[in-house]
Amino acid sequence: MACNRIVSKRRSAIAAALFAPTLVLVLAAAEPDSNSKPTMKKPSESSTSKPSVGDKKDAKSNGLSNQPGALPEPKQRGGETVSIVQVANLIYAGTKTSKCFSDHFLVEAEKASSISTSRRFHSVKLSSDEVFEFPLIIMTGEGSFQLTEQERDKFRKYVERGGFILASAGCSSAEWDQSFRSEIARVFPDIRLKAIDMSHPVFHTVHDIKELNGKHGKPRQLEGISVEGRIGVLYSQDGLNDTGHTQGCCCCGGDEITNAVRVNVNILAYTLVN
Repeated sequence: MACNRIVSKRRSAIAAALFAPTLVLVLAAAEPDSNSKPTMKKPSESSTSKPSVGDKKDAKSNGLSNQPGALPEPKQRGGETVSIVQVANLIYAGTKTSKCFSDHFLVEAEKASSISTSRRFHSVKLSSDEVFEFPLIIMTGEGSFQLTEQERDKFRKYVERGGFILASAGCSSAEWDQSFRSEIARVFPDIRLKAIDMSHPVFHTVHDIKELNGKHGKPRQLEGISVEGRIGVLYSQDGLNDTGHTQGCCCCGGDEITNAVRVNVNILAYTLVN
């Protein structure tokens, strides 16, 4: 399968499998340019209606039928089925890692919705074609950095082909913020980072989030790069790392967003339906 189709195809396969009673995700295993949009309801508003015939057909066409004798679900990296959402932890600028970003929101996503996750990150290099295997990639760190031309090219293609990058300045690092803004301007010279209003759907997928809370005051707005009507890059200058659930990491002086877990759950859901 060509790299430019992997992200969208994987998202469609995952989406087609999300028929659980705790969260209704009505999705079609369609191409990225499909005009149909899913509807989402919180657990307390769950619908008891069954998936439509068309939905079932889409699920079966992806090998996701639960009927006896049906073909098993295709496998993805790590041996997990395609209905399990995998999120990547990015290695970039050579050896810079995104280790100080908590994967706790993956567990919370399973509790609050019908999304099934691997509950852990998979490390992936930005320079590798493996980035196209993941619908959502985490990019964070502290201090200055510089991407290679190959990494910039892969970053742009990943987003343009349907991927979503959640970028976060570790511990509100001013140096990382400066480097990220410089790099994003080189990756997308014709698109500027823009503030994301709290009315945007990304804040109202699973949880209805009306405001961001900061560790030392009111945090700055999240910013984003939009491609073809959807957010492809979401950036937090203060940090969505949720370091309280990490090991060996801390945020002592930054203004990390304290309701990051709920925000990240929403971002994951937004990624899968857009």
